[in-house]
Amino acid sequence: MRATLIYGAGDIRVENVPDPKIHRPTDAVVRVLRSCICGSDLWPYGSREATEHGDRIGHEFLGVVEELGSDVSGLKRGDLVVAPFVWADNTCDFCVEGLQTSCRHGGFWASEDVDGGQGEAVRVPQAQGTLVKLPVAEDSALLPSLLTLSDVFCTGHHCAVTAGVGPRTTVTVVGDGAVGLSAVLAARRLGAERIILMGRHKGRTDLGRDFGATDVVAERGEEGIERVRELTGGDGTHAVLECVGTLPALQMSIGAVRAGGTISRVGAPQYPEVPFGFPEFASNLTLTGGMAPARAYIEELLPDVLEGRIDPGRVFDRTVDMDGVPDGYRAMADREALKVLVKP
Repeated sequence: MRATLIYGAGDIRVENVPDPKIHRPTDAVVRVLRSCICGSDLWPYGSREATEHGDRIGHEFLGVVEELGSDVSGLKRGDLVVAPFVWADNTCDFCVEGLQTSCRHGGFWASEDVDGGQGEAVRVPQAQGTLVKLPVAEDSALLPSLLTLSDVFCTGHHCAVTAGVGPRTTVTVVGDGAVGLSAVLAARRLGAERIILMGRHKGRTDLGRDFGATDVVAERGEEGIERVRELTGGDGTHAVLECVGTLPALQMSIGAVRAGGTISRVGAPQYPEVPFGFPEFASNLTLTGGMAPARAYIEELLPDVLEGRIDPGRVFDRTVDMDGVPDGYRAMADREALKVLVKP
């Protein structure tokens, strides 16, 4: 089959790799119908040291079950399924607590001998606990939105949930990428009273307004913080959803949050230390967030997608086949594309 490999910064290749096979009784093989490029994939794309042998990449996909291990129940060949961006047994103590990202028997796609999501098929470990059946056909127009349940929309939702977003909450979202826009949509879904989106790319912020943003702040740094405070009577917002992962984004988040408020960060942090000292302590600020346990949220969010109450698939603004994946990475890195859908 064909799959995506990364060889170094800016070096993405699509090559032939061995077809996935059942290794363990708990495995399944899924033929991929849709996958995509994640903003977090751009970090290695921008900085990975060059190697002679490429590594598999990609962690968001949905597809059709082709094979099942003997210990897998509740699934059958032909089922359409979505996979969260980590695989997990969904039965260990951490999974039961809704923290599948810390599953005692789970792991990450594209690591060790596990396939990446950006390919024509994937061997799925712990298939019974990982895969979620989707009650739609292979040609459903809902596939892009259903694919967002593998990561991006669940990550935005996790950001809003951990920040305590609800009715009468004011929210600032830092970042107009796909996760930030998903966080806007999630905050609206949870009933936020006001949603300020910090971003400066008009096409993206226009979509953010469609998703529920009431205000857009294009300024950055201290000017951005001051603008948020102007919009909130000098106080800042109850919650700030940090969806970028850089230190300047966190610093803006700290500056924009109201005393007693909560900052949730779900952008993969690209900094070693957090500037959270006495002023933040004195303001009773909470810093939370982390890697989203998407598997814990899929069943909750699925009905809203199926019934058309939300359309998170609008974050995809470009579709490519396997041959187009390398250029899809380039387009996202150059901000020509918001999020690239892959149709093998």
